[in-house]
Amino acid sequence: MRKQIVAGNWKMNNDLSQTELLITNLKKQVKTSEAEMMIAPTFTNLWHAFEALRQSDIEVVAQNMHFAESGAYTGEVSAGMLKSVGIQTVILGHSERRAYFNETDDLLAKKVDAALKNDMRVIFCFGEELADRKSNNHETVVENQIKNGLFHLDADAFKTIVLAYEPVWAIGTGETASPDQAQDMHAFIRKTLANKYGQKVANSVSILYGGSVKPNNAQEIFSKPDVDGGLIGGAALNADDFMAIVNAF
Repeated sequence: MRKQIVAGNWKMNNDLSQTELLITNLKKQVKTSEAEMMIAPTFTNLWHAFEALRQSDIEVVAQNMHFAESGAYTGEVSAGMLKSVGIQTVILGHSERRAYFNETDDLLAKKVDAALKNDMRVIFCFGEELADRKSNNHETVVENQIKNGLFHLDADAFKTIVLAYEPVWAIGTGETASPDQAQDMHAFIRKTLANKYGQKVANSVSILYGGSVKPNNAQEIFSKPDVDGGLIGGAALNADDFMAIVNAF
């Protein structure tokens, strides 16, 4: 059975004291859940978050990493460095990394390889822009991002890969993605996997939805058969909202 996952991407938010407060509030509300819970604080607060949640059901994950083990890459962080502070999972390919930092499919394939080489789990993100959706090119864009970033891997690699579909056009644009639109794309993604690796592999991979999931729409989105959870942005910065989304399962 596929894992249900709710991952909170904190992005460039929360200093140390704010991180401590949010973690404290999350710990007060954590209950046994069918869904795996993850949070991704900033690099500077990963160790503190990991220590604070060591005995918790909430996993601390990283927002990004470099493909090299070490070297002259000022400001970057390697897989080994993440693992040294307890981090076992990393988000790669987020739409903001692609858009603002020019991360290409080829670069992301190298990052995926580095993470897997270090026995890390990967949350691999992808999704189309508004122009792609309006031109009815959205499936082609998503298919190419998946193929270019992941299809050099063998089937066994997908035991430690989670997919996260982000309809960039539905985040902060005034446009709205319906639960049915999310389901349609998730079904297409699973079909794309099945065409390459077979239905068994495709059925085993968790696919998260990252299009402005909120407490008031999470239950309907998560009820769709190919939606296995969410990659949560703004709502993850509020403990009540995040746990309400987790409890939507």
